[in-house]
Amino acid sequence: MTQSAFPEFDKTVLDNGVRVVTESIPSVRSVSVGVWIDTGSRDETAEESGISHFIEHMVFKGTEKRRMHQIAQRMEAVGGYLNAFTAKEYTCYYARALDEYLARAVDTVCDLVLSPSFPERELGKEKDVVVEEMRMYEDAPEELIFDRFESALYPNHPMGRPVIGFEETVRAFTRPQLLSYVGRRYTPNRLVVSVAGNVRHAKVVSLVERAFATVRETTPTAKRAPVHASDARHLRENRGIQQAHLVLGRQALDVFDDRRIPMSVLNTIVGGGMSSRLNQNIREKYGYCYQIYSFNNLYSDTGEFGVYMGTDAGKVDRAQKLIFRELDKLAQTAVSDRMLKQAKSQVKGSIMLGLESMGSRMMRLGRQELYYGQYVSLDDILQQVESVTREEVLDLAQLLFRPEDYSTVTLLPKAA
Repeated sequence: MTQSAFPEFDKTVLDNGVRVVTESIPSVRSVSVGVWIDTGSRDETAEESGISHFIEHMVFKGTEKRRMHQIAQRMEAVGGYLNAFTAKEYTCYYARALDEYLARAVDTVCDLVLSPSFPERELGKEKDVVVEEMRMYEDAPEELIFDRFESALYPNHPMGRPVIGFEETVRAFTRPQLLSYVGRRYTPNRLVVSVAGNVRHAKVVSLVERAFATVRETTPTAKRAPVHASDARHLRENRGIQQAHLVLGRQALDVFDDRRIPMSVLNTIVGGGMSSRLNQNIREKYGYCYQIYSFNNLYSDTGEFGVYMGTDAGKVDRAQKLIFRELDKLAQTAVSDRMLKQAKSQVKGSIMLGLESMGSRMMRLGRQELYYGQYVSLDDILQQVESVTREEVLDLAQLLFRPEDYSTVTLLPKAA
């Protein structure tokens, strides 16, 4: 029996509630395995700020089965890769390897999630590491400004706190606190295992069932605190930097909004590349910056649209006016057929090129399952992009491009 050369998607829900999703691609020789937990920094109390990220660090310090050095060598010894990341609404642990090491990859990643030991001797050292990571961001204004922007956009809400937390909260974490958080949040109903590459779904399910054999079904936990609209806020901060950094933006569409595909096209037109309106007019025409781009982030009940740029301190106010002028043009007049076609081609090309990586496919699978509970095929997404109209783009621009709704954050060099 010959295998199909085309990707095949499968999904199985284990008896304990863990979801297993796979995309089988026989034409490659690698696999990417991810374990996703439906919990992130927005699920933390103020006292827990940064605990999801800190746990992500600490699981690599040892499990009930393996010591720290064994975890580090587990995938690298076979030419593979092991890592993790924490976001606002989820945490992901993942491994990449040749297909012959699928079992090792699944076992290693599941072990990190299921049985971290949080050795007491490592707690203090890792707190120092995370604090140094915070300081690194403090020294990187192009990163720091987005934390400041989210604090302006979501005042008095977990979404407005940095994923990494604060030094005072991280310094206070205890081993029992970490174990308690994992016990409450790393539950089967919140877990998704996504695998992409040269795999058979039945084999993946068998491996995951073995890994989670002793894990029992849990009852659903409380829902997240909803995000509410807030008034625009304008923050300016002086720092020891050479260049001014500006972010202006607002709350926008969430991940379930039917207009999210037209929004992706609009974002591409605004600031999605060298040919975008912002780059052509503010960088190329006026020479006001080296880097300028727009961004569009989607979450379960909110979203963000905004613009980032770095420029000379003396040009900040003028540059801000130019940005709003470009947004206003898009809200006043529908884009041309040529510009729309080019933007749609750019969006489709970006999607398809990204899926040449098994890691990207695994990430896409995991996020789709977490948010939608189902697989959305590439063909469906490309068709949705192709069907976007000039009128849809104009309607979104008119809805979202009102300067009075925009918060602004500016980091400025200290006066000499």
